[in-house]
Amino acid sequence: MSIPSDYPFTRYLSAKKTVDDRALNRSVWQSLEAAVGLKKSKGDLKVLEIGSGIGTMIERSLEWGLLGRADYTALDAMAENSAEAASRLPAWARNNGYSIDSEASGVLRLYSDQQQVTVRLETADVFDFMANNRGQRHWDLVIANAFLDLVDVASTLPKLLALLAPGGLFYFTINFDGATILQPEIDPFFDAQIEALYHETMDQRIIGGRSSGDSHTGRHLFSHLRSPGIDLLAAGSSDWVVFAAPEGYPGDEEFFMHFIVHTIGSALEDHLGLDRKKFSEWIETRHAQVEQGRLVYIAHQLDFLGRVGR
Repeated sequence: MSIPSDYPFTRYLSAKKTVDDRALNRSVWQSLEAAVGLKKSKGDLKVLEIGSGIGTMIERSLEWGLLGRADYTALDAMAENSAEAASRLPAWARNNGYSIDSEASGVLRLYSDQQQVTVRLETADVFDFMANNRGQRHWDLVIANAFLDLVDVASTLPKLLALLAPGGLFYFTINFDGATILQPEIDPFFDAQIEALYHETMDQRIIGGRSSGDSHTGRHLFSHLRSPGIDLLAAGSSDWVVFAAPEGYPGDEEFFMHFIVHTIGSALEDHLGLDRKKFSEWIETRHAQVEQGRLVYIAHQLDFLGRVGR
């Protein structure tokens, strides 16, 4: 493919699914399956996903047999993501042998012989959602995938955990942890400078007047989760590793790679600490490496599973 002229976020989320599928820590996932299995015997599992995007975690949870009977609330702040999920999930379900009932706008019931899941798509800012909930609803499992490194964890985490019923589980995945690796090297010193400045933009990110990022969220979660009333059950690495095999990048991962290069370019295009001409040439070279199937991308991340007090 040629270098994209635009970068729809919904396409990025779709392309990212296969990257996440490989990255998610299977040992942590197996621990999640075991913990969820104990809850399934007590009735329908109540699940809340924060930052649910276009529904790829719902698809994955069904594909990997996690849910059984469940009521799954999928919350995302972007209306276009929720709209894409509403159109994508029925097509995915039919292609994977599920029957579908649409109970109301934004509500889908997907069922097979093994799993029956009611999906409720909600569009709302997570902070408004948490503030408005006021303890009225609680869930057995809260999922946040590639989300916590976009917020201030210290202030957000207690509010997220308050959404759980006693003994409820949290599954926090793809938490960035301080390494963005692009190979082959172009200029080792300049490459390292770009990586450092790119991570700095994460640490300095402000969204809606809130501190919204930490380039070392993964490692810092260990201390955030070592609190009274929280049992950390499992943790492990979930690195993104993307490269082109002889037949090319898998799925739509060539677009994913262009999107990553574009994101770095957008984050640093006006940075006073970089030579603009040299940086522009660096971005052009990285895009060319994607087109040639030469660019390798690695991002270090961590997954966590835990439980709140019984």
